[in-house]
Amino acid sequence: MALPRWALPEYFEDVLPLEAQRVERLRRLLLDEFRLHGYQFVIPPLVEFIDSLGSGAGHKMADSMIKFADQLSGRTMALRADTTPQVTRIDAHLLNREGVTRLCYCGPVVHVLPRTMTASREPLQIGAELYGHAGIEADVEVLRLLSRTLALSGAEAIRIDVGHIGLFRALSRLAELSPEAEESLFGILQGKDVPALREFVAGIAEPARSGFLALPELYGNANVLVRARDLLPDLPGVHSALDELLHLARHFGDRPLSFDLADLRGYHYHTGLMFAAYSGASPTAIALGGRYNEVGRAFGRPRPATGFSLDLRELAALGPKNTAPGAILAPADPAAELTELVAQLRGQGEVVMLELPGHDGRWREAGCDRRIVSLDGAWRVVPLQD
Repeated sequence: MALPRWALPEYFEDVLPLEAQRVERLRRLLLDEFRLHGYQFVIPPLVEFIDSLGSGAGHKMADSMIKFADQLSGRTMALRADTTPQVTRIDAHLLNREGVTRLCYCGPVVHVLPRTMTASREPLQIGAELYGHAGIEADVEVLRLLSRTLALSGAEAIRIDVGHIGLFRALSRLAELSPEAEESLFGILQGKDVPALREFVAGIAEPARSGFLALPELYGNANVLVRARDLLPDLPGVHSALDELLHLARHFGDRPLSFDLADLRGYHYHTGLMFAAYSGASPTAIALGGRYNEVGRAFGRPRPATGFSLDLRELAALGPKNTAPGAILAPADPAAELTELVAQLRGQGEVVMLELPGHDGRWREAGCDRRIVSLDGAWRVVPLQD
């Protein structure tokens, strides 16, 4: 049976007026907040050559991209599946600044498959990225901005999981794992498969073996970091990673931080701290972020970088559903006093729409809950009577 012409592909959907209004209001609120923190707005194109989109942070997302041939150049193009590689390209090639650069963005990305069974294949991605500072201060700033973002949206995080890829990489170097073995071990740790982990590390020499076995046990509050000092090998990479995690714990005592030292999300491009924020209304992470110092290397200019992103439509759905007052229906009358009143109301932020003939009884469905009428020689706003 053929689908009707108006049917959309699976996991794509129209955004109807009330939801679109909430999304747009939140978009403006967050971008204005980012601007107040010094983050400059950029708008990368939705489509680029696959060579660029598949570079750096995006190379592991190649399978998530919808690809097609450019009829002008013959080269393969793709719809972006993530905006971070594009913003990194802008920092590396177009702005080319030597100091700190703060950038933000908001726009759709497109995935071949949805991230979860309830996710859209066209998230509206909003995020902020900080380039040019390798110190922990940048990570603190970005994490605080994420917390502020969630608070403004009304979707406060109940938990922010924090990890550090440096622990896994330090242990892998100590164990002298091949790239293939490291990839396999990464998959086991991501799956929290402890029996498979024991079997895999059976042939690895100490103390790397014990270090790998300890990682799945190291999750919880900041006390986990103290335990990690005793359980993990005495390595520079381990010490520096734990120092950064402890720094966050001290600076975010007022936030619901938890630590998971076996969480390796973003393993293929993150280089340091990683974090994921969770809300009580969603079973999956509503925001992801972390440090990715090597992404710019693909564009010829590696720079320290950290940032976060989230789906604005998902965030708006998690926030309060309060709606603004309905519109005011104004008669199509050329009277100067009426024209002045309409202008005054619109200046106050009210929606005023002009009445068109032949539609009596249908204005409420257009969003009107009040109307302007002439009473005692003056124009007044009164409730709309059906």
